[in-house]
Amino acid sequence: QEQPVESGGGSVQAGGSLRLSCRASLLSSNVYCISWTRKEREGVAAIDSDGTLSLPTSVQGRFSISVDTANKILYLQMNDLKPEDSGMYYCLQLVGNIGSVAGTCTGGRSYWGQGTQVTVSS
Repeated sequence: QEQPVESGGGSVQAGGSLRLSCRASLLSSNVYCISWTRKEREGVAAIDSDGTLSLPTSVQGRFSISVDTANKILYLQMNDLKPEDSGMYYCLQLVGNIGSVAGTCTGGRSYWGQGTQVTVSS
């Protein structure tokens, strides 16, 4: 496995949008779980190879995930951003499935990206 590579962070005003990208090698595998985590390990979105999605209520209706399997990229579309959404966003990949906690994965060894900063001003 390789370390995921994130991009797409930046600064926006409240109500704005950002799209984060995560290049994740496991997207070409039969079994995987990819998630976005922010701040103190708060899961904000996860998807597994079964197509199961998991997002906590704090971001439902505002955040969504999409996958470009051919290019092995996971996108996190974030709309109606709020100041409390600010922080470092990390992409994680592992061989496994959606975790019991919303927006997380569970399974084998996890590989974390370096993170990308999101800043939302009021």
